[in-house]
Amino acid sequence: MLNLPMNMRRVVTIIGIFVLVFIVLEFNRRLEELNMLNRQHELVQTQATQAIQTQLALQTEVAYAGSNAAVEEWARTDGHYIQDGDLPVVPIGQPGDAPIESSTPTPAPTQMAKWEVWWSLFFGE
Repeated sequence: MLNLPMNMRRVVTIIGIFVLVFIVLEFNRRLEELNMLNRQHELVQTQATQAIQTQLALQTEVAYAGSNAAVEEWARTDGHYIQDGDLPVVPIGQPGDAPIESSTPTPAPTQMAKWEVWWSLFFGE
């Protein structure tokens, strides 16, 4: 082996320790970056799965909306159409009957306290 003086050995040992610390710190930084990228990967994968599920649900709704069953359902509920063979029912009143009037009840007046009366007189609220 090389016969280095004692001071030179110390210098080489200190430089070796410094390089080893630098390597460990760089390794730690890379591990932290790997963990962050793994978390981002899981997040993006979850979002992609949700997007695919949403797309499938929307495709199913579009397929149903274009079907005859959806058209018939709309025609019977919202369109108020009847099918051949159905008997439409139209409610009508008896001739000579007075039309039914729906009256809204008038609310009963509430008694105001004396200070509220004076307050409304002075401040107009």
